[in-house]
Amino acid sequence: MRLEHNSQNKFYRHPFGAVKTGTEVELTLAVTDGGIPRCIQCVIEWKGTQSRIDMWYFGTIAGASIYKCIAKMPEEPSIVRYWFYVQTDVGTLYYGNNGQCLGGIGQAYDNVPHLKYQITVYDKDYKTPDWFKGSVAYQIFPDRFYNANTDGSFLGDRTDIIKRNWGEEPYCSPEQFGGEYLSNDFFGGNLKGIEEKLPYLKELGISVIYLNPIFKAYSNHRYDTGDYEKIDCTLGTEADFVSLCESAEKLGIKIILDGVFNHTGSNSKYFNKNGEYDSIGAYQSQDSPYYDWFRFGNTKDEYECWWGMKTLPHTEESSPSFQEYILSGKDAIIKKWLRLGASGWRLDVVDELPGFFVKLLRENVKSEDENAVIIGEVWEDASNKVSYGEEREYFLGGELDSVMNYPLKNAIIDAVLGNIDASALSGRIMSLKENYPPQAFYSCLNMLSSHDSQRLIVAVSGVETPFDRRAQASFVMNDQVRQRARQKAMIATALQMTLPGVPCIYYGDEIGMEGFADPSCRRCFDWGNAENNSYK
Repeated sequence: MRLEHNSQNKFYRHPFGAVKTGTEVELTLAVTDGGIPRCIQCVIEWKGTQSRIDMWYFGTIAGASIYKCIAKMPEEPSIVRYWFYVQTDVGTLYYGNNGQCLGGIGQAYDNVPHLKYQITVYDKDYKTPDWFKGSVAYQIFPDRFYNANTDGSFLGDRTDIIKRNWGEEPYCSPEQFGGEYLSNDFFGGNLKGIEEKLPYLKELGISVIYLNPIFKAYSNHRYDTGDYEKIDCTLGTEADFVSLCESAEKLGIKIILDGVFNHTGSNSKYFNKNGEYDSIGAYQSQDSPYYDWFRFGNTKDEYECWWGMKTLPHTEESSPSFQEYILSGKDAIIKKWLRLGASGWRLDVVDELPGFFVKLLRENVKSEDENAVIIGEVWEDASNKVSYGEEREYFLGGELDSVMNYPLKNAIIDAVLGNIDASALSGRIMSLKENYPPQAFYSCLNMLSSHDSQRLIVAVSGVETPFDRRAQASFVMNDQVRQRARQKAMIATALQMTLPGVPCIYYGDEIGMEGFADPSCRRCFDWGNAENNSYK
């Protein structure tokens, strides 16, 4: 007996892909050499419930008996999974998703399949900003893009940083920082520098700029937020941010900010472990107004932190005062910066933010600006992501508009490296198209590298990553390897620019900047090379 169902073919499943709540979906199964059927059912599962739908005989096509059923999707947004049960005179088989769980043609099993087909059922009112679809984005790591001070001087009066010369290699080992990896080597990039280079970005065709964190913090990456209310002094002032947004808007470019709400810095006005702020931080006293923003054990030195990093204490997102400060208050952080000119938020490690917090964030962002975009950092298929035992609901209509499209990034790079063929590339793309609501699919941020991954030209070069960070920092491709990598990078970029979604260029990839993962992927923009390539 042979069974066949293809979730990506409208003959077998109609309508295709994710559907609105309450939609009726027609599901079809072809049975060949099955004998007389005793029971043919489609089994529907969602939120711990299961229903069995008897399938009716439709007819015979090319020697296969065709069976159909109509499955009405829930009225509540959810992930529905389904599989088939077939019992005939010649035996019993089960049919589910294929071994890669990518949808399309599945496979038969002897028992209930562990890998089942998926239907994403989203809220009928789910909308994502139309302006974002069809945009071309550009990601900037602010300290490394451009310093508007012609003499190379730094903004602000910080004495706790290591000031580096533009173009030097970022420090990559604890010894360079004096024994502890502090990420406090700075190169002087600032907001005025970004504003000055807006014509360059406009010439590239950019319509969205995604900025890595710009708020006051100790480190150069600023994922250790010190004060959500202030621009880091090395980048400029609040007025500089407003000026950047206004100048960008005149050129048809919108600004998206990085929101880091899962954790703050230990050296922040909220935690204040180092005592450098005038506030009474949670680390200093249980009487601190910020104490319930964090998760302490028996002593103040026993606190939850992000991936064990003591400089990044984990926030308590269920704290009413934290929610009011970040999300729901009249002058909450997410609202303040939208009012000052931002057009959306990218949420750092969104899979570590509880679902209720992301839903509340969306509610407040959209109430402030219904056209603001919300992008999540998700490294896997975002429609069925499971985090901390919770199946996330990013694309059901109440949370995200978009995600950083790492699955597509990995598929494209695998394809240009020859690790997968065109059929496999198509399968991985179609799986996303099948699982994501169209509003989200066409809004995905399609990047090929980022501040958390190696540079595009390195990724497609096929060179082996040196184990030692010093070796990574000093590595330079030879001309022959670089030329081949450049050709592959161009193919990858052609796919990125023509596939559905919002292509996002990581600063410097357009001029072939090299670099393995952090910190080598965060080098200073090589403006000399840009000028040699006729970009001004």
